[in-house]
Amino acid sequence: MVNLKTVQIAAVSTALIAAVLTLTTIAALSASQNVDLEGTITAVNVEVYFDAGCTQPCSTIHVGALSPGSTFTQTVYIKNTGTVPVTLTMTTNNWNPTDASNYLTLSWNRQNYLLNEGLYREATLTLTVKSDTDDLATFSFSATITGTQ
Repeated sequence: MVNLKTVQIAAVSTALIAAVLTLTTIAALSASQNVDLEGTITAVNVEVYFDAGCTQPCSTIHVGALSPGSTFTQTVYIKNTGTVPVTLTMTTNNWNPTDASNYLTLSWNRQNYLLNEGLYREATLTLTVKSDTDDLATFSFSATITGTQ
């Protein structure tokens, strides 16, 4: 006989291994150029929204003018749609060119945050550009937010 709780925990654990947020950034940096930040949201037991009512799914983020030495912030709402609490983490990867991570940093205020089942929390994503971007003209990268049990 299979224990229903064991099956549910296994299903949730397997699902949470997958990435839940991918941000792909393609941009041009100079003294005052527009930078576009676009992202695709993939959610497994966690959903990402633009609004606190969790009615506007966050699928793309657009950045206006962004200069060396500046920062861009975006508020999103992370909702745990699973049946167990999860700990949120974010990593970046797939930098193109590979040295772009020397000039750009994506951070947020929910690293290692415990998000209980059925709840949502506001999260602030911050993209910081160093003052000296050398000859960086375009870049792309992915960010992954993962919820683990």
